[in-house]
Amino acid sequence: MPDVSYESLLDERYQGAIAPLADSDVENNAVVQALLQHRSVRRYLDKPVPPAILQAAVAAAQSASSSSHLQAWSVIAVEDAGRKERLAAFAGNQSHVASAPLLLVFIADLARLRRIAKSSDMAGDGLDYLEAMVIGVVDASLAAQNAVVAFEAMGLGACYIGAMRNQPEKVAEELGLPRETFAVFGLTVGYPDPSAAAAVKPRLPQATVLHKERYEGTDEDLSSYDTRMRAFQASQGMDDIAWTQKTARRITGKAALTGRDRLREALLGFGIELK
Repeated sequence: MPDVSYESLLDERYQGAIAPLADSDVENNAVVQALLQHRSVRRYLDKPVPPAILQAAVAAAQSASSSSHLQAWSVIAVEDAGRKERLAAFAGNQSHVASAPLLLVFIADLARLRRIAKSSDMAGDGLDYLEAMVIGVVDASLAAQNAVVAFEAMGLGACYIGAMRNQPEKVAEELGLPRETFAVFGLTVGYPDPSAAAAVKPRLPQATVLHKERYEGTDEDLSSYDTRMRAFQASQGMDDIAWTQKTARRITGKAALTGRDRLREALLGFGIELK
């Protein structure tokens, strides 16, 4: 990623809605600079991801924190064109799922823990509780984010695919998932197509998400954020709709969940008890 100033990166992320606090340890930090340049990449060059890069990214993923060191996650690397097309169909027909050189599917994996319990002649009844599923989802999420940072540091781009949860049973069948596992999300990976450069998407003001000592929920900055997001959307040729309106539509009811209203039913069908 290009070496640019911390101030300009902060300005791009918040569209001028924040005043940088001077600190040389922050301003010259390559990791912070790289993180601030993150953007979702959906168009890739027709170039495979080298095995060494995948190995390094998975090593970075496994270096993430893990609850009680249970490491309750797995990841499936998909490069077969037919399988990517089928998974794309299950995930809302998103074209970049099929066209990306690499699709990673991160799995909350309680099956491995169950096998460990059985091999130790222990009941493993703790896996029947909601907490176990939360651990698997959190571990998979932390691992995936480490992988994204690693991919981006090596010149690749990525995009999370939450729509892997639209039709979880079909995804499980396609990937041969055993009982007590669940595809949390996908991640498309590849070398970004320079002719379709992705822009940095503005985030909510820090005052909206950063609370000190106690929760001080305030939405007073949302109208100005709507204004900045509409300007960003216009620059990217996106729909002219306020972020707050788009967000409200996304959570308006069952239909807006695009199949994910069945998630609890699917998890129970996978043998995940959720007590």
